[in-house]
Amino acid sequence: MARSFFTHSVLPHQERFSRQHRVDSETWLDAGRQGLLCPSLPEECGGGGGSFLHEAVILWEQGRLGDDSLPYAIHSTIVAHYVFRYGTEQQRRRWLPRLASGELVGAIAMTEPTTGSDLKTIRTTATREDAGYVINGAKTFITNGSMAGLILVVARTSGPGARGLSLVAVEGTDVPGLTRGKPLHKIGQHGQDTRELSFDQVRVPADNLIGGEGESFGQLMAQLPQERLAIAIGAVAQADYAVELAVEYAKQRDAFGGTLWDLQNTRFVLADCATQVLAARTFLDHCISLHNDGRLDATTASQVKLLSTDMLFSVADRCLQVFGGYGYILEYPIARIFAGARVQRIYGGANEVMKELVARAL
Repeated sequence: MARSFFTHSVLPHQERFSRQHRVDSETWLDAGRQGLLCPSLPEECGGGGGSFLHEAVILWEQGRLGDDSLPYAIHSTIVAHYVFRYGTEQQRRRWLPRLASGELVGAIAMTEPTTGSDLKTIRTTATREDAGYVINGAKTFITNGSMAGLILVVARTSGPGARGLSLVAVEGTDVPGLTRGKPLHKIGQHGQDTRELSFDQVRVPADNLIGGEGESFGQLMAQLPQERLAIAIGAVAQADYAVELAVEYAKQRDAFGGTLWDLQNTRFVLADCATQVLAARTFLDHCISLHNDGRLDATTASQVKLLSTDMLFSVADRCLQVFGGYGYILEYPIARIFAGARVQRIYGGANEVMKELVARAL
């Protein structure tokens, strides 16, 4: 079902999504109608009543078909789970059914112009005033930045450091004081809605606080393993697709009186790439199983994110080389895979941070 959705509802529109820097609202609604949003949440919350394995299937099929325009993971695998795990019963009833239907698009605002992987230095503030909070600050690289009707903002509600951070929800598409910047012109993933957000005296009610004050750093640390696992799933799936594309092209491309496949170097390169993908997928499947059993720790999640995204970048580069000049043309899926691969070593925690986290456990 996921494969059919991406094949018929997303892939034919990729060029238009790239031009407008976002998918259509109807795309989200279509995904919701087919039950592809929030599949691992309970049915009483509007979800599918399944497990993370259902999320994994959808993420895999999206990557395996070469789509990176629909920000499925941010909306369904990340935002919805923050609300489900840390939200009040009233918040769950208010937001989760609409996230599952696609009526409400979700975003999470962590990164700032001067703050990336070091979340403890976040400067955006949410000051308690009267019956709510007043948010001031700026966020950048926010996926679903223009379309989101529910933005979970990591903001400082008290003193410095991790203990001063809280998660506050901003609801609505036309919020006074909230400015959504122009699309950021990225190297790849052009179809994704990535913007800067500016908060100038944005007022939200007190009951938009997710969990308690000062708890967001712990919330983020608890949810990051699932986020990093989701990134790894997409990375391995895209690498698998890249190898398939390169093998198919090599076998039909004429060169030196035969095909590229007849050249030993081509076969050896692709054999090596296929082996790397299989090894990464085996580790990935192990991590998915651990997570589904509630046993995926932060160190292992960092390892699978590090290994899979580095592997994708290497494999995409080598597979693109098989295409020669055509590999540099965005009309070809291999070029889009290569361009989109670069950022996966950055978001979800830069891979240098992943190495540091792994080293701490040695």
